[in-house]
Amino acid sequence: MTFTDADTRRTTVGRVIAGSVYDLSGVVGERTLREVVAAWDELRPAIAAVKELPMVHAPLLQAPIPLPGNLYAVGKNYRDHVQEFGRSGYDHPDLSTDLPRVPVVFSKVPSSVTGPYDAIDPHPDVTSELDYEAELAVIIGRGGRGITREAAMDHVWGYTIINDVTARDQQRDHQQWLIGKSLDTFAPMGLWAVTADAIGDPAHLVVSSTVNGELRQQAPVADMIFDIPELIRTISAGITLHSGDIIATGTPAGVGIGFDPPRFLQPGDVVECSITRLGVLRNTVLAPA
Repeated sequence: MTFTDADTRRTTVGRVIAGSVYDLSGVVGERTLREVVAAWDELRPAIAAVKELPMVHAPLLQAPIPLPGNLYAVGKNYRDHVQEFGRSGYDHPDLSTDLPRVPVVFSKVPSSVTGPYDAIDPHPDVTSELDYEAELAVIIGRGGRGITREAAMDHVWGYTIINDVTARDQQRDHQQWLIGKSLDTFAPMGLWAVTADAIGDPAHLVVSSTVNGELRQQAPVADMIFDIPELIRTISAGITLHSGDIIATGTPAGVGIGFDPPRFLQPGDVVECSITRLGVLRNTVLAPA
């Protein structure tokens, strides 16, 4: 995880043990978590060997990797979400409920990342149709190109949560997804990053979201149309993946445009995105000043 010490204002890498945050800077130095991931083979034994770490008493949690090298995302990767998106009329120009034949991959700009408790800027001058999408995010450890399905999970360092916040009108009107998905604060991330060996088979994880306490989304990762090995194989076929790159793997049904009429986020709304063993993002839509 990445945190800022509320007393010293120093930002560094920490480790969560039994709900408490411990400072890892004595082991990893001034490295960011992205740099720790890149040097994991070297640092992992040293981290494991430490018997005692200083506890942080006032940690302010940041996104685990506040500025990833690349932030890939996947659209229409849960069957029920394909149906709700197709029915919504926002899937312009196709308006289709057919399942995709190959993964639908797009980018969110890395600067859209924000912290697990930070406010979401609703950008009222840009959009009036603000939506949420809880997603499992894969953190790449060992990079590479042309990665096979069989080798793909060896390239996964760990997992975190991303809320793929979306301006639906921008997504529809531009007929591509980069702008509507990439406004500032549109990628809340966290609560922390958990290594792959601590999770085991990610298919057993459950992705959920609530808005103001009302359950909106809930589905197991096993429901994905294209699993993690296939996403890594597809993206890396001609693009080199790097350590610290992140892949947001798609969202289940229950997003705002899935309702009739749509239930877009409003200022003051509280969105919580949770995944088994990965914690809970809790972000409030910023109200006008």
